[in-house]
Amino acid sequence: MTRNKKVFLLLPLLFAGALFVGCQKQSAEEAQKQTVKVGYFPNITHAQALVGVENGAFQEKLGSDVEIKAITFNSGTTEIEALFAGEIDLGYIGPSPAINGYVKSNGESLRVISGAVSGGAVLVGQSDLAEAFAKDGAQALANKKIASPSQGNTQDISLRNYIKENNLEGKVEIIPMENADQLTAFSQKELDGCWVPEPWGTRLITEAGGKLMIDERDLWPNGKFITTNIIASKAFLDQHPDLVKKWLEANLEVTTWINDNPQEAQKIVNSEIERLTTKKIADDVLAKSWKRIDLSVNPLKDSLYAFGDRAYEQGFLGDTKPDLSNIYDLTILNEITGKKY
Repeated sequence: MTRNKKVFLLLPLLFAGALFVGCQKQSAEEAQKQTVKVGYFPNITHAQALVGVENGAFQEKLGSDVEIKAITFNSGTTEIEALFAGEIDLGYIGPSPAINGYVKSNGESLRVISGAVSGGAVLVGQSDLAEAFAKDGAQALANKKIASPSQGNTQDISLRNYIKENNLEGKVEIIPMENADQLTAFSQKELDGCWVPEPWGTRLITEAGGKLMIDERDLWPNGKFITTNIIASKAFLDQHPDLVKKWLEANLEVTTWINDNPQEAQKIVNSEIERLTTKKIADDVLAKSWKRIDLSVNPLKDSLYAFGDRAYEQGFLGDTKPDLSNIYDLTILNEITGKKY
Protein backbone atom coordinates (compact mmCIF):
# COMPACT_ATOMS: atom_id res chain seq x y z
CA MET A 1 0.00 0.00 0.00
CA THR A 2 1.40 3.35 -0.98
CA ARG A 3 1.97 6.13 1.51
CA ASN A 4 -0.76 8.27 -0.09
CA LYS A 5 -3.28 5.48 0.21
CA LYS A 6 -2.43 4.98 3.88
CA VAL A 7 -2.95 8.69 4.57
CA PHE A 8 -6.21 8.63 2.63
CA LEU A 9 -7.52 5.70 4.70
CA LEU A 10 -6.48 7.34 7.96
CA LEU A 11 -8.35 10.59 7.25
CA PRO A 12 -11.83 9.27 8.14
CA LEU A 13 -10.47 7.83 11.38
CA LEU A 14 -8.77 11.10 12.26
CA PHE A 15 -11.97 13.01 11.45
CA ALA A 16 -14.08 10.64 13.56
CA GLY A 17 -11.63 10.97 16.43
CA ALA A 18 -11.69 14.75 16.26
CA LEU A 19 -15.48 14.70 16.09
CA PHE A 20 -15.65 12.42 19.12
CA VAL A 21 -13.29 14.65 21.12
CA GLY A 22 -15.26 17.72 20.05
CA CYS A 23 -18.55 16.15 21.11
CA GLN A 24 -17.03 15.15 24.43
CA LYS A 25 -15.81 18.71 24.96
CA GLN A 26 -19.23 20.15 24.03
CA SER A 27 -21.01 17.69 26.33
CA ALA A 28 -18.66 18.58 29.18
CA GLU A 29 -19.29 22.29 28.62
CA GLU A 30 -23.04 21.73 28.56
CA ALA A 31 -22.82 19.66 31.74
CA GLN A 32 -20.90 22.47 33.45
CA LYS A 33 -23.37 25.15 32.34
CA GLN A 34 -25.48 26.38 35.25
CA THR A 35 -29.14 27.25 34.69
CA VAL A 36 -30.89 30.02 36.57
CA LYS A 37 -34.67 29.60 36.46
CA VAL A 38 -36.55 32.84 37.09
CA GLY A 39 -40.28 33.45 37.35
CA TYR A 40 -42.21 36.67 36.82
CA PHE A 41 -45.48 38.11 35.47
CA PRO A 42 -46.03 39.77 32.09
CA ASN A 43 -47.06 42.94 33.93
CA ILE A 44 -45.66 46.42 34.46
CA THR A 45 -45.16 45.73 38.18
CA HIS A 46 -42.48 43.19 37.15
CA ALA A 47 -40.75 45.70 34.88
CA GLN A 48 -37.15 44.86 35.82
CA ALA A 49 -37.58 41.22 34.85
CA LEU A 50 -39.20 42.12 31.54
CA VAL A 51 -36.55 44.69 30.62
CA GLY A 52 -33.51 42.86 31.97
CA VAL A 53 -34.32 39.58 30.26
CA GLU A 54 -35.13 41.28 26.95
CA ASN A 55 -32.10 43.57 26.77
CA GLY A 56 -29.65 40.95 27.99
CA ALA A 57 -28.62 42.76 31.18
CA PHE A 58 -29.05 39.67 33.35
CA GLN A 59 -27.31 37.41 30.84
CA GLU A 60 -24.36 39.78 30.52
CA LYS A 61 -23.92 39.91 34.28
CA LEU A 62 -24.25 36.15 34.78
CA GLY A 63 -21.87 35.31 31.94
CA SER A 64 -21.91 32.96 28.99
CA ASP A 65 -21.53 29.84 31.14
CA VAL A 66 -24.93 30.45 32.75
CA GLU A 67 -28.23 29.87 31.00
CA ILE A 68 -31.34 31.84 32.00
CA LYS A 69 -34.65 30.00 31.84
CA ALA A 70 -37.45 32.57 32.08
CA ILE A 71 -40.91 31.32 33.07
CA THR A 72 -43.95 33.59 33.23
CA PHE A 73 -46.95 33.21 35.53
CA ASN A 74 -50.36 34.81 35.93
CA SER A 75 -50.73 34.31 39.68
CA GLY A 76 -48.53 34.33 42.73
CA THR A 77 -50.00 31.00 43.84
CA THR A 78 -48.76 29.13 40.78
CA GLU A 79 -45.37 30.83 41.01
CA ILE A 80 -44.95 29.70 44.61
CA GLU A 81 -46.00 26.18 43.64
CA ALA A 82 -43.32 26.25 40.93
CA LEU A 83 -40.72 27.30 43.50
CA PHE A 84 -41.78 24.46 45.79
CA ALA A 85 -41.40 22.04 42.87
CA GLY A 86 -37.90 23.32 42.03
CA GLU A 87 -39.09 24.75 38.73
CA ILE A 88 -37.80 28.25 39.55
CA ASP A 89 -34.86 29.49 41.60
CA LEU A 90 -35.71 33.19 41.70
CA GLY A 91 -38.99 35.02 41.35
CA TYR A 92 -40.59 38.44 41.17
CA ILE A 93 -43.75 38.25 43.28
CA GLY A 94 -46.14 40.18 45.50
CA PRO A 95 -45.95 40.25 49.30
CA SER A 96 -49.03 38.11 49.98
CA PRO A 97 -47.96 35.03 47.96
CA ALA A 98 -44.41 35.41 49.30
CA ILE A 99 -45.76 35.36 52.86
CA ASN A 100 -48.10 32.45 52.08
CA GLY A 101 -45.23 30.46 50.59
CA TYR A 102 -42.98 31.14 53.54
CA VAL A 103 -45.66 30.14 56.04
CA LYS A 104 -46.78 27.08 54.10
CA SER A 105 -43.21 25.76 54.00
CA ASN A 106 -42.62 26.57 57.67
CA GLY A 107 -39.98 29.07 56.63
CA GLU A 108 -37.91 26.46 54.81
CA SER A 109 -38.45 27.12 51.11
CA LEU A 110 -37.81 30.78 50.36
CA ARG A 111 -36.31 34.08 51.36
CA VAL A 112 -37.13 37.62 50.24
CA ILE A 113 -33.83 39.00 48.94
CA SER A 114 -34.80 42.39 47.49
CA GLY A 115 -37.57 44.79 46.71
CA ALA A 116 -38.46 45.70 43.14
CA VAL A 117 -41.63 47.80 42.84
CA SER A 118 -43.91 49.75 45.16
CA GLY A 119 -47.29 51.34 44.52
CA GLY A 120 -49.52 50.62 41.55
CA ALA A 121 -52.83 49.68 43.23
CA VAL A 122 -56.06 51.69 43.11
CA LEU A 123 -59.76 51.60 43.93
CA VAL A 124 -61.82 52.60 40.90
CA GLY A 125 -65.58 53.11 41.13
CA GLN A 126 -68.60 53.86 39.04
CA SER A 127 -69.32 57.58 38.71
CA ASP A 128 -72.17 57.58 41.24
CA LEU A 129 -70.11 55.72 43.84
CA ALA A 130 -67.12 58.02 43.32
CA GLU A 131 -69.38 61.04 43.78
CA ALA A 132 -70.82 59.60 46.99
CA PHE A 133 -67.33 58.66 48.19
CA ALA A 134 -66.10 62.23 47.70
CA LYS A 135 -68.99 63.40 49.89
CA ASP A 136 -69.37 60.65 52.50
CA GLY A 137 -65.99 58.93 52.48
CA ALA A 138 -65.65 55.19 53.08
CA GLN A 139 -69.26 54.81 54.25
CA ALA A 140 -70.31 55.19 50.62
CA LEU A 141 -69.07 51.61 50.09
CA ALA A 142 -71.86 50.16 52.25
CA ASN A 143 -74.10 47.76 50.31
CA LYS A 144 -71.84 47.94 47.26
CA LYS A 145 -70.15 45.20 45.22
CA ILE A 146 -66.38 45.66 45.16
CA ALA A 147 -64.10 43.27 43.27
CA SER A 148 -60.53 42.19 43.99
CA PRO A 149 -58.27 40.02 41.78
CA SER A 150 -58.46 36.90 43.97
CA GLN A 151 -59.21 35.96 47.54
CA GLY A 152 -56.20 36.57 49.76
CA ASN A 153 -54.05 38.26 47.11
CA THR A 154 -52.27 41.53 47.86
CA GLN A 155 -55.03 43.86 46.63
CA ASP A 156 -57.71 41.71 48.28
CA ILE A 157 -55.89 42.03 51.62
CA SER A 158 -55.75 45.81 51.19
CA LEU A 159 -59.43 46.02 50.33
CA ARG A 160 -60.48 43.90 53.30
CA ASN A 161 -58.25 45.92 55.62
CA TYR A 162 -59.77 49.19 54.38
CA ILE A 163 -63.26 47.81 54.99
CA LYS A 164 -62.31 46.67 58.49
CA GLU A 165 -60.66 49.97 59.43
CA ASN A 166 -63.82 51.80 58.41
CA ASN A 167 -66.19 49.49 60.33
CA LEU A 168 -67.78 48.15 57.16
CA GLU A 169 -67.27 44.42 57.70
CA GLY A 170 -70.36 42.55 56.56
CA LYS A 171 -71.67 45.63 54.79
CA VAL A 172 -69.63 45.38 51.58
CA GLU A 173 -69.84 42.47 49.15
CA ILE A 174 -66.31 41.51 48.14
CA ILE A 175 -66.17 39.63 44.85
CA PRO A 176 -62.87 37.94 43.91
CA MET A 177 -62.61 38.08 40.13
CA GLU A 178 -59.80 38.03 37.57
CA ASN A 179 -58.78 41.47 36.35
CA ALA A 180 -59.95 40.96 32.77
CA ASP A 181 -63.34 39.75 33.97
CA GLN A 182 -63.59 42.75 36.27
CA LEU A 183 -63.21 45.07 33.29
CA THR A 184 -66.09 43.35 31.51
CA ALA A 185 -68.34 43.24 34.57
CA PHE A 186 -67.56 46.85 35.48
CA SER A 187 -68.35 47.97 31.93
CA GLN A 188 -71.73 46.26 32.25
CA LYS A 189 -72.41 47.97 35.60
CA GLU A 190 -72.35 44.63 37.43
CA LEU A 191 -69.71 45.92 39.84
CA ASP A 192 -69.67 49.14 41.80
CA GLY A 193 -65.93 49.25 42.20
CA CYS A 194 -62.64 47.36 41.83
CA TRP A 195 -59.46 47.33 43.92
CA VAL A 196 -56.87 46.37 41.33
CA PRO A 197 -53.21 46.60 40.32
CA GLU A 198 -52.08 48.70 37.40
CA PRO A 199 -52.57 48.85 34.47
CA TRP A 200 -56.08 47.52 35.20
CA GLY A 201 -57.04 50.55 37.26
CA THR A 202 -56.22 52.89 34.40
CA ARG A 203 -58.01 50.59 31.94
CA LEU A 204 -61.16 50.73 34.08
CA ILE A 205 -60.96 54.51 33.94
CA THR A 206 -60.14 54.94 30.25
CA GLU A 207 -62.15 52.05 28.79
CA ALA A 208 -65.10 51.73 31.16
CA GLY A 209 -65.67 55.26 32.45
CA GLY A 210 -64.52 54.51 35.99
CA LYS A 211 -63.40 57.16 38.45
CA LEU A 212 -60.32 57.01 40.66
CA MET A 213 -61.38 56.85 44.30
CA ILE A 214 -58.24 55.72 46.12
CA ASP A 215 -54.59 55.57 45.13
CA GLU A 216 -53.34 53.06 47.69
CA ARG A 217 -50.09 54.97 48.13
CA ASP A 218 -52.14 57.55 50.03
CA LEU A 219 -52.93 54.95 52.70
CA TRP A 220 -49.30 54.12 53.57
CA PRO A 221 -46.56 56.02 55.41
CA ASN A 222 -44.56 58.14 52.97
CA GLY A 223 -46.72 56.76 50.15
CA LYS A 224 -44.66 53.55 49.98
CA PHE A 225 -45.75 49.92 50.17
CA ILE A 226 -44.19 46.85 48.64
CA THR A 227 -45.86 45.53 45.50
CA THR A 228 -43.15 43.29 44.07
CA ASN A 229 -40.36 41.48 45.90
CA ILE A 230 -37.60 39.28 44.58
CA ILE A 231 -37.58 35.90 46.27
CA ALA A 232 -35.05 33.08 46.11
CA SER A 233 -35.37 29.41 46.81
CA LYS A 234 -33.56 28.84 50.10
CA ALA A 235 -31.67 25.94 48.54
CA PHE A 236 -30.56 28.02 45.56
CA LEU A 237 -29.53 30.92 47.80
CA ASP A 238 -27.45 28.60 49.97
CA GLN A 239 -25.84 26.77 47.06
CA HIS A 240 -25.29 29.65 44.62
CA PRO A 241 -24.85 32.96 46.48
CA ASP A 242 -22.51 34.08 43.68
CA LEU A 243 -25.29 33.79 41.08
CA VAL A 244 -27.79 35.48 43.37
CA LYS A 245 -25.35 38.35 43.84
CA LYS A 246 -24.88 38.75 40.09
CA TRP A 247 -28.64 38.73 39.56
CA LEU A 248 -29.21 41.38 42.20
CA GLU A 249 -26.39 43.50 40.80
CA ALA A 250 -28.00 43.35 37.38
CA ASN A 251 -31.43 44.07 38.85
CA LEU A 252 -30.05 47.18 40.56
CA GLU A 253 -28.52 48.36 37.28
CA VAL A 254 -31.74 47.67 35.38
CA THR A 255 -33.76 49.54 38.02
CA THR A 256 -31.50 52.58 37.66
CA TRP A 257 -31.66 52.42 33.86
CA ILE A 258 -35.48 52.19 33.84
CA ASN A 259 -35.81 55.16 36.17
CA ASP A 260 -33.43 57.16 33.97
CA ASN A 261 -35.11 56.08 30.71
CA PRO A 262 -38.82 55.63 31.46
CA GLN A 263 -40.12 56.09 27.93
CA GLU A 264 -37.69 53.62 26.39
CA ALA A 265 -38.33 51.22 29.26
CA GLN A 266 -42.09 51.42 28.67
CA LYS A 267 -41.58 50.42 25.04
CA ILE A 268 -39.56 47.36 26.05
CA VAL A 269 -42.07 46.39 28.74
CA ASN A 270 -44.99 46.72 26.34
CA SER A 271 -43.19 44.79 23.62
CA GLU A 272 -42.46 41.96 26.05
CA ILE A 273 -46.03 41.91 27.34
CA GLU A 274 -47.27 41.67 23.76
CA ARG A 275 -44.79 38.87 23.00
CA LEU A 276 -45.80 36.90 26.08
CA THR A 277 -49.56 37.50 26.01
CA THR A 278 -50.22 38.52 22.36
CA LYS A 279 -51.91 41.66 23.75
CA LYS A 280 -50.35 45.09 23.93
CA ILE A 281 -51.26 47.80 26.46
CA ALA A 282 -52.46 51.03 24.88
CA ASP A 283 -49.62 53.54 25.04
CA ASP A 284 -51.65 56.14 26.92
CA VAL A 285 -52.82 53.56 29.46
CA LEU A 286 -49.26 52.40 30.04
CA ALA A 287 -47.98 55.95 30.47
CA LYS A 288 -50.66 56.81 33.04
CA SER A 289 -50.21 53.51 34.89
CA TRP A 290 -46.45 54.01 35.02
CA LYS A 291 -46.88 57.17 37.07
CA ARG A 292 -48.41 55.15 39.90
CA ILE A 293 -45.51 52.74 40.36
CA ASP A 294 -42.09 53.33 41.89
CA LEU A 295 -39.15 51.11 41.00
CA SER A 296 -36.69 50.58 43.84
CA VAL A 297 -34.73 47.73 45.40
CA ASN A 298 -35.83 48.93 48.85
CA PRO A 299 -37.72 45.95 50.30
CA LEU A 300 -39.97 48.19 52.44
CA LYS A 301 -40.01 45.52 55.12
CA ASP A 302 -42.54 47.24 57.38
CA SER A 303 -45.17 47.12 54.67
CA LEU A 304 -44.66 43.39 54.12
CA TYR A 305 -44.98 42.75 57.84
CA ALA A 306 -48.17 44.85 57.78
CA PHE A 307 -49.55 42.71 54.96
CA GLY A 308 -48.71 39.64 57.04
CA ASP A 309 -50.54 41.01 60.08
CA ARG A 310 -53.56 41.88 57.99
CA ALA A 311 -53.65 38.50 56.25
CA TYR A 312 -53.53 36.76 59.64
CA GLU A 313 -56.28 38.97 61.07
CA GLN A 314 -58.42 38.18 58.04
CA GLY A 315 -57.99 34.43 58.57
CA PHE A 316 -55.69 33.63 55.65
CA LEU A 317 -52.65 32.39 57.62
CA GLY A 318 -54.10 29.85 60.03
CA ASP A 319 -54.96 29.95 63.71
CA THR A 320 -51.50 30.88 64.99
CA LYS A 321 -49.88 34.14 64.02
CA PRO A 322 -46.81 33.23 61.94
CA ASP A 323 -43.31 34.39 62.79
CA LEU A 324 -42.00 36.27 59.74
CA SER A 325 -38.78 37.45 61.38
CA ASN A 326 -36.61 35.27 59.12
CA ILE A 327 -38.45 35.77 55.84
CA TYR A 328 -35.74 38.20 54.70
CA ASP A 329 -32.14 37.55 53.75
CA LEU A 330 -30.87 40.93 52.64
CA THR A 331 -27.17 40.20 53.15
CA ILE A 332 -26.31 40.35 49.47
CA LEU A 333 -28.57 43.34 48.76
CA ASN A 334 -26.96 45.29 51.59
CA GLU A 335 -23.51 44.37 50.30
CA ILE A 336 -24.09 45.57 46.73
CA THR A 337 -25.96 48.74 47.72
CA GLY A 338 -23.81 49.70 50.69
CA LYS A 339 -26.99 50.16 52.73
CA LYS A 340 -28.63 48.31 55.57
CA TYR A 341 -32.20 47.57 54.60
